[in-house]
Amino acid sequence: MKKKRLDPIRGIYAIVDPLGRPERSPVALARSALQAGARVLQLRAKDLSTRERVALAREISELCRGHKVLFIVNDRLDVALAAEADGVHLGQDDLPLPAARRVAGDRLLIGVSSHSAAEAMQAEKEGADYLGFGALYATTSKDKVTRPQGTARLLEVARAIRIPVIAIGGITLEKLEEIHAAGAAGAAVIGAWVQAGDPEAALGAMVHAWQKLDKRNHPA
Repeated sequence: MKKKRLDPIRGIYAIVDPLGRPERSPVALARSALQAGARVLQLRAKDLSTRERVALAREISELCRGHKVLFIVNDRLDVALAAEADGVHLGQDDLPLPAARRVAGDRLLIGVSSHSAAEAMQAEKEGADYLGFGALYATTSKDKVTRPQGTARLLEVARAIRIPVIAIGGITLEKLEEIHAAGAAGAAVIGAWVQAGDPEAALGAMVHAWQKLDKRNHPA
């Protein structure tokens, strides 16, 4: 199977985490993200068993295929393969990228989290398809995060590599313009939409704002 095209790895990258909104099912949140126009959807479900993750990932993967949206599984290569996802996103403490590529071949896009230009360049050298950079701002969505990196370091990373850079961490609607200006291909969001009173409307506003920024800076 050939690797998916890379050009969809941009825009608003919605992360579904069952811990973010426990009263709503992850599948319902995924539907909201797809209706809102997210370009990429990632499942982060660290507290579920492997069986539960696979079952959930398969259901969301099918939804994403129906909307022609890329579906990424966080951390777990085995779950991504079992769910026939489009990709897997690996942290610095997860399976090393070269080992993941040997197992997945061209079946999956592989994204890697980084916190510096050096880590970003290493990830690109090892064959990452895209990069997650952050935490850009202070965030409560993860227990362990590095100090906020800021847009100056985002710009440094975006200039250092050729693969798409997705900013993550504490991102809100009001911050999208400076993130876009710093060279990010997209913005990964969790709390700003999952914890909103109307998740679909909140994410939809971010999708619309990013599309306007793209049109302003890259007119047809």
